Amino acid sequence: MKEIEKRLFTEQNAELEWLEALKKDSRKGVHQLLQKYERQQRKQALTEQMHEDMKAYEGALWAAGHDAVAGLDEVGRGPLAGPVVAAAVILPKNVRLLGLTDSKKLSKEKREAYYEQIKEQALAYSVAVVHADEIDKLNIYQATKKAMLEAIHTLPLKPDALLLDAMELPIHLPQQSIIKGDQKSLTIAASSVLAKVTRDRYMENLENRYPGYGFARHVGYGTQMHLDAIERLGLTPEHRRSFRPVREVESQTESGAS
Repeated sequence: MKEIEKRLFTEQNAELEWLEALKKDSRKGVHQLLQKYERQQRKQALTEQMHEDMKAYEGALWAAGHDAVAGLDEVGRGPLAGPVVAAAVILPKNVRLLGLTDSKKLSKEKREAYYEQIKEQALAYSVAVVHADEIDKLNIYQATKKAMLEAIHTLPLKPDALLLDAMELPIHLPQQSIIKGDQKSLTIAASSVLAKVTRDRYMENLENRYPGYGFARHVGYGTQMHLDAIERLGLTPEHRRSFRPVREVESQTESGAS
């Protein structure tokens, strides 16, 4: 039985004739192994199909002669503290990142693993950061655009087409804006992972610089824990003073001081 299990789950492709012979085996344990194997095969087939579907937008651009298709995404538009981070990624046509999707749908462990795989496989990638003080000057929408444009301009390989997650940029390149693009395009999903991991690491480092705020846990979002910490400890240079909850705390502090 152990030999059958080893052959089923370690060989690249089990021989069809051998599988048919196993189906005729009367032992219950063999049938249980076969059922497990068939479930695994169905799951693998779905994952492979999803991977192909996620390359449809890229495939259309590759077929049209665009060899350097950059996917772009950002992370951090909604938080009360920390930067907005954008990433740009150009993947090769033979890329293989099975299971990759929107970074928010992946566990921290999977994001970290994909982060390394993306950097290894990408033809080019870059990450750009716009900090809280500049977000306050520009507004979050313009700051996001700035981060994305910087990510494009700092790519070591010049892109010839762009795929973006529900965004349009003032740049003279063919671009396609895709709603929920991080779930539909592999290059956008890859950029979302690079941006998310980069920003999460930044916020984790803030935990050491500003203890007591819980930055490693809420990564700057307006959770009750974060709001309570702001009221208790005050604001840091990483807080976005143009965002209403932060602005209200600042005005309360100023009125209290006067």
